[in-house]
Amino acid sequence: MTVGVDEAGRGPLAGPVVAAAVILCEGGIDGLDDSKKLTAKRRGELEILIKTRCRWGIGEASVAEIDAVNILQATFLAMTRAVEALGCDPHEILVDGNRLPRWKYRARAVIGGDALHPCISAASIIAKEHRDRIMVAAARDYPVFGWATNMGYGTPEHLRALREHGPTPLHRASFAPVAQLQLV
Repeated sequence: MTVGVDEAGRGPLAGPVVAAAVILCEGGIDGLDDSKKLTAKRRGELEILIKTRCRWGIGEASVAEIDAVNILQATFLAMTRAVEALGCDPHEILVDGNRLPRWKYRARAVIGGDALHPCISAASIIAKEHRDRIMVAAARDYPVFGWATNMGYGTPEHLRALREHGPTPLHRASFAPVAQLQLV
């Protein structure tokens, strides 16, 4: 069985990094694509199909973990947790990107894999939807940052609020825009 793995949330200034691992169901799922190419409505519909018909797992790395080990290593940690959440040993793992965690499993990095391999596309959708829900929920506690729409990315609105209100516990202190504010 081949497992597709992808992450969401490497670039934002706030929130966890999330990875998903998916083993596609027999017959696959029509309409899978890179999550960034799909509308929110279509991603939501596909997420339901993937979760009801396929085997999947989610892994997260917290803001504290990101700040402690760096975003790349935290991403690998989230990916490892997602694969472990499947509860089985995969024959092969296909990971979107150009780097891999150190696994005991046979694995291959595939640049642009979320548009090439349906199992990675499915993982991309699951990871993005899961992380977006985390950030929408966090936006209720910290509405000035606009996380319900920017998902923690450094948009002008988010950066303005960061300068005016300072960082929250969900901000990544190791990321330059947040770290620079803590120096003043």
